[in-house]
Formats: sequence, structure tokens, C-alpha cells
Amino acid sequence: MNFILRLLVNGLAIIITSFLIPGVSIESPAWAIVIAAVLVLFDTILKPVMIILTLPVTIVTFGLFLLVINALVVLLASKLIPGFHIPSFWSALGFSIVLSIIQSVFERIAQRDQP
Repeated sequence: MNFILRLLVNGLAIIITSFLIPGVSIESPAWAIVIAAVLVLFDTILKPVMIILTLPVTIVTFGLFLLVINALVVLLASKLIPGFHIPSFWSALGFSIVLSIIQSVFERIAQRDQP
């Protein structure tokens, strides 16, 4: 049940982020849940491989290249999901940054509510 709740909360964060970043569009709220599930899958499987392959660049840029990796993961998700459209790399970068901020706010709210 916890996993489903997290997907719903991440879906809500994706909807909020799509309103804040110009050019990003989601066809319906149901697609936000699909996007959340795909991003979780990519973050679990694809992102660690990309981090290992780009480790020297990440070290040289003091970790800032991880933002590029996040943007590439979001762009890949937008290419695979028909109800999700991101027009450019810069929109994907902004989307990933704002999404991370909103998700961290939601996590802090959830931690505060737990006994």
C-alpha cells in the first residue's frame, strides 16, 4: 500500500511540476501515475548504469552532471510515454529540478505526520 501511495504522491508532484514548467504537457492525471511509475523504474535500473558510465565527468563537474543525467532520464520517459511531452532539454532539466524540490517537500510533510 505504501508503494501505491508514493506513486499517487509522485503523480501529484508531476502534475504540479507540469503546470510550473512552460511547454511541459500531460494529457490527463492518469498519465501522471504512469509517468511516476516509469520514472521510478528508470531511476532504479537505468540511472545507476548511467552514473557509473559517466563517473569521471560527474567527478570533474563536482556532481553537477547528475542534473544532466536526470534531464536525460526525463526526456527518455517523455519519448516513451505518449501522454507526456517535453519540448527541449532545458525544459527537461527544469522539470527534473522542480520535481525534485516538490517531491522533497512532500516527503518532509509525510515525515512530519508520522509518529
